[in-house]
Amino acid sequence: MLDNPYYSQDAHGPWQIFNAGDFELELGGVLRDLKLAYAVHGELNAARDNAILVPTWYSGTSKVMEQLFVGAGRALDPAHYCIIIVNQIGNGISSSPHNIDGAQAMANFPRIQIGDDVRAQHRLVTEIFGTEKLALVFGGSMGAQQTYDWAVRYPAMVARAAPLAGYAKNTDHDRLFVESLIEAITSDPHWNNGSYRSHLDVQAGLKRHARLWSVMGWSTEFYATERWREFNFTSCEQFHREFMEPFFTPLDPNSLLCMARKWQDGDVTRITGGSLEAALGRITAHTFVMPISTDMFFKVEDCAREQPLIKNSQLRVLNSVGGHLGLFGFEPEFLAALDANLRDLLALK
Repeated sequence: MLDNPYYSQDAHGPWQIFNAGDFELELGGVLRDLKLAYAVHGELNAARDNAILVPTWYSGTSKVMEQLFVGAGRALDPAHYCIIIVNQIGNGISSSPHNIDGAQAMANFPRIQIGDDVRAQHRLVTEIFGTEKLALVFGGSMGAQQTYDWAVRYPAMVARAAPLAGYAKNTDHDRLFVESLIEAITSDPHWNNGSYRSHLDVQAGLKRHARLWSVMGWSTEFYATERWREFNFTSCEQFHREFMEPFFTPLDPNSLLCMARKWQDGDVTRITGGSLEAALGRITAHTFVMPISTDMFFKVEDCAREQPLIKNSQLRVLNSVGGHLGLFGFEPEFLAALDANLRDLLALK
């Protein structure tokens, strides 16, 4: 087990732990002593029908999701809903390569699928919260992948679904990009086949990984209009060096790789023998598909191909100059439009 202060309760808590025990995985084998970390904002009502589930995205934690999307007067208002934010497996807080001991630690951590997260989350909400109905499942990026899986795998349980900036079935373009993220880390000589002594040993690889996010995470228009100035930087290079690198270099490399491979593998058609039409046809939830206008990972055009296969769905494009990383919420109008969409969705019966 490696100590990494980034993942501490002080930095990203508070969270609670659901002990799921030995957990069977979709690709075979068992993840020993699975611990799922989650945070709760608000309370269940007497009918137990006001629960909202929010999964995390790549590199994200329950604290990040709370700070971006939850609050008084927001669509996700704890005064009205019980908001359950779950840290995905391998994100550094739930069971992850660096925070467990034994034969499955570090590079020996098993390959996890989006479906593993969703099945573990299903146990959490049914066993701990005693609810068989979720008012909403809402997630961005990898959280959107989990949102789709929830709506396909447990259609009777999901009343509303809001996938933000993500696909139901990953594309070849995305798989290739994620492979470049993986190679940026694993090409570091100090990676040592995943058996490094500290994340600090792999800083060169993590910096290359951050550079790829600088290139593809933000849009070309973000750079053309010098929107990095809104982060109080005086040059593009300073923005990368003092914002993007410090964002990614504290993270655990094996945890990033665990999430990256899940992202690559994201595909709801595993539930239906390879048919996307059959998979998305299972969804009964009112669904708002919400791509970001300038996103280079999860393109509007690709989301628009998936959305018509979902009954009771709408395509609601969110405008942002930020590309995929518009998810950071640096534009107040982006968050206002997102909240307006979520309020509209939650009003549907």
